[in-house]
Amino acid sequence: MFVRRIAVVGTGYVGLTTGACLASLGHRVVCADVDEGKVERLSRGEVDILEPRLAELVSEGLASGRLSFVLGASAAVADAEVVFLCVPTPMGVGGIADLQAVESVVDETRDILPSGCVIVNKSTVPVGTSIRTAELLRRDDVAVVSNPEFLREGSAVHDFLNPDRIVVGCDQQDAAERVAALYARLGAPTVLTDAASAEMVKYAANCFLAMKLSYVNAVAELCERLGANITDVTEGMGYDKRIGQAFLNPGPGWGGSCLPKDTHALLQVADAADFEFRLLRATIDTNERQRLRMVEKIRLAVTGKRGGSLSHVRLGLLGLTFKAGTDDLRDSPALAVAALLRQAGAELVGYDPALSGGTDLGSVSVVDDPYQAAKDVDALVVLTEWPDFRSLDWARLAETVRQPVVVDTRNLLDPDVIRRAGFTCTSLGRR
Repeated sequence: MFVRRIAVVGTGYVGLTTGACLASLGHRVVCADVDEGKVERLSRGEVDILEPRLAELVSEGLASGRLSFVLGASAAVADAEVVFLCVPTPMGVGGIADLQAVESVVDETRDILPSGCVIVNKSTVPVGTSIRTAELLRRDDVAVVSNPEFLREGSAVHDFLNPDRIVVGCDQQDAAERVAALYARLGAPTVLTDAASAEMVKYAANCFLAMKLSYVNAVAELCERLGANITDVTEGMGYDKRIGQAFLNPGPGWGGSCLPKDTHALLQVADAADFEFRLLRATIDTNERQRLRMVEKIRLAVTGKRGGSLSHVRLGLLGLTFKAGTDDLRDSPALAVAALLRQAGAELVGYDPALSGGTDLGSVSVVDDPYQAAKDVDALVVLTEWPDFRSLDWARLAETVRQPVVVDTRNLLDPDVIRRAGFTCTSLGRR
């Protein structure tokens, strides 16, 4: 394998994982960031992101000399053969991705990029961004490649080193092959295509997953009305190889740093192309409705009637991050439900294994202990699927709460265990 000199601009979730993993594959990687304090911490091997194995790979890369961190993109790209853009592309006005960070890096490095190097868009960007990047570069001797990431928070390192596929898009075959070769040791199926198709793959994949989640949440509601059990239904569905077991768990709605942003972005792209993407719009609407539905389930469980008042009702929330295994709160469905509960007048205390007590979440008082979160509450509400919650002493919790009520919006708990502890238990898609 050829060892490449690689620059990675941006040390967020994607950038740091990309840099550390490429260094572990033997490449020489320089990661750049605009945050001086962050660069200093990373240079000492201090990783702020909660992600299994990431800190270990950073330390190994630093010790081997294959990984380093610098301040500013200019300091990283001067002798690079491949430059990965891993900067934020947040949701902008109207839902379209905001490309200011991408364009800023291009402006900063345009005149110092080595002739023959390749710029790689790793960030999730709208279809057509590679063309736009090339226009901004105004460099015929620098190719632009799309190489979308498919990393799940909580398993990003595993996903990078054990990919389902590598997607590389560029109209210049040699540039695409150079980028694909960086991953040769991984032995993954590789899709070489044009830039627009590679950019579309990322959106199409994430939006399909969002649709799958919205679909199973809708089926769970139907199961409740018909007396069916969603757990048995999804098990029966999942054995079909065309469907699979993944993303078939009902919950309080999907969120995180990717799915909300990408669904809205693709919807805007479709609108701009004069295409009415009704299925995607319904996916988003179903997700927003799911959060309202969770509030109504909690309201019914606590007050015993639909439309009952939650004013001054005290609720203990178990789980606040958008998914287990991460400390990421971005677009967390747990916080979305919490906001609706607060608007309805409820008093909220919350616990999450990834958050420290006193974390400022506005309407939720965060504590360090799940038993403290249960003290004198009218109900406990499971909002994030942390496995830790299964092993809590539920009999002890029953002695702590004001009312022995549990609303499990993740179907995480064993209802029989909860009921034997003295609780009534409400879950999704079950009678």
